Amino acid sequence: MREVGRSVISKMGVLLLMCCNIFAAHAASDGVISVASQHDVDQTAERMLNILEQKGMTVFNQVKHSEGAAKVGIELADTQLIIFGNPKVGSPLMKCQQLVALDLPQKALIWQDQQGKVWISYNDPQYLAKRHQVAGCDPVFAKIAGALAGISKAAAN
Repeated sequence: MREVGRSVISKMGVLLLMCCNIFAAHAASDGVISVASQHDVDQTAERMLNILEQKGMTVFNQVKHSEGAAKVGIELADTQLIIFGNPKVGSPLMKCQQLVALDLPQKALIWQDQQGKVWISYNDPQYLAKRHQVAGCDPVFAKIAGALAGISKAAAN
């Protein structure tokens, strides 16, 4: 009876491990990190712009998608995209793998969901590394991941 019990527990453990791996793969496959904001979209965007400026980042553009949609008669929840970067960080990535330029400069989407919650969403740098098969730039991706997390957290809180 003990052997049967161990066998069942062992099989349950393997099943649980498989489920966790499937979930982890699914969660990582979308490649987007979202951070909840305590502010509305305009306030969050303004906070993010100020932080980017303080950090010496270049803000290339701010796209207010909901305003554009309204101009063509479409109602869209408040949605803004901030496009920003730093050539000192992005250029080394492009030197490792030029195709990563498809996803540079960085983008942060600030948006309101159907429940009224505001989010900051951005591409997970590790997803970009996998997507473009970048090799030899792990420290740069780690630096970017840390910077994006810090900037988003500061803008959201």
